[in-house]
Amino acid sequence: MGGLDDVRRTLLALPDTEEVPGRNGHTYFRTSGTIFTWVTEDERKAMVKAMRAEQSALVAEAPEIYEPGYSSGRFGWVVVHLAKVPADELAELLNEAWRLTHRPPRQR
Repeated sequence: MGGLDDVRRTLLALPDTEEVPGRNGHTYFRTSGTIFTWVTEDERKAMVKAMRAEQSALVAEAPEIYEPGYSSGRFGWVVVHLAKVPADELAELLNEAWRLTHRPPRQR
C-alpha cells in the first residue's frame, strides 16, 4: 500500500463510510457516526481499530509493520506503517475495523 489514496479507495467502497478532515491534519474515516481509522498528515501511518487480541498478535508477529496504539474497552488500536504493510493485510484490517464499528440503520 502506498498511503492515504489507497486507504481512501478501500474504505470509501464500504457502505456508509465517510471521510472527515481533522483539525490536526489527519484524515479520519467513520461509519455509524464513529471513527474507525485515520491516516496521519504525512500519510506514513494509519491508526486502525481492532480487537485487543488482534492488536497483540499483529505487534508480536510483525513489529516492523505494526505498533500498539491505545486501548479502550475491548478495542486495541493498531498503528500501521503504510509503506511496509502488504496490500492484502491492510485491506483485511480496514475491512475488519469497519465491521467492528458499522451499525446498519434501524428499520422502521
